[in-house]
Amino acid sequence: MKKIGLLYGMERSFPAALIERINAKNVDGIVAEPIRIDKVPQAYPTGYAVILDRISHEVPFYRAYLKNAALTGTAVVNNPFWWSADDKFFNNCLAIKLGVPVPKTVILPSYEHPENTTSESFTNLVSPLDWDGMLGYIGFPAFLKPFSGGGWKHVYKVHNSEELFARHAETGQLVMLLQEAIEYQSYFRCYCVGGRHVRIMHYEPRNPHHLRYAAHHEVSDDLLQRMHDYVLRLNQALGYDLNTVEFAVRDGIPHAIDFCNPVPDADRYSVGDDNFEWIVETMANYLIERALQHREGADNLTWGTFLRQAMMTKAAMPVG
Repeated sequence: MKKIGLLYGMERSFPAALIERINAKNVDGIVAEPIRIDKVPQAYPTGYAVILDRISHEVPFYRAYLKNAALTGTAVVNNPFWWSADDKFFNNCLAIKLGVPVPKTVILPSYEHPENTTSESFTNLVSPLDWDGMLGYIGFPAFLKPFSGGGWKHVYKVHNSEELFARHAETGQLVMLLQEAIEYQSYFRCYCVGGRHVRIMHYEPRNPHHLRYAAHHEVSDDLLQRMHDYVLRLNQALGYDLNTVEFAVRDGIPHAIDFCNPVPDADRYSVGDDNFEWIVETMANYLIERALQHREGADNLTWGTFLRQAMMTKAAMPVG
């Protein structure tokens, strides 16, 4: 029997519907269930062929559990090792290498020193920073937001340097991004499953939360195809099994705004019935596929092309 386990927190509509859908398909030898953890001994298998992770970004104990699961052969969706290393600034840098348009962005050191550090810990950091150079590059309006994290937490739109410095002073030990504000004509949020399946959803982040997916934008088939291609390009490079990519379209150019969302919103009452049906059905089929492909004791994780190509290049380098 190949078991598919769901690890989740306060979510209710998506995990329950996904478990029900997988089991309703009656695939021989496949069963889905919520995970129950009562102990985590080191290097012991979990008994799950596949685990869908919806909560470890908020619970470090779960992240450790998933790394152990991966090392003992479980296909963890998403890869907990890559997810632990990823951040939004790196994603933007990679997008440029991949030819995907992104807003101009710089990374800022935290306003307050991290714990257990002093000013002497920053010998290599110039003070003051080259604010004139950075602001000349980014311009206003701009967004100040954490380099890692989500949920629109600690995201500020600033219109001048006074607002920027005031907001930055409120961010404590958070490492922040300063990013060009794309004044867009249309906005989209795109699910990507398995690096193959894409659903482009019309979206309006300026609407109240319950109306954000009720938007409709008149756009060309060519623009939709470009977004589809960019979604695949980004997710295949990053190696995410489940992710969303957000695009702000300005003057016909889709700019990837945020594509580090390994636990994307999948609540029926947020995304709407049609999008909910798509993500439940597509994820059910994908998790079953991964369970059927599972090999005992092997590395069953997804690794992005960025890492695979880097390792192949390194392996091909002469020694000495």
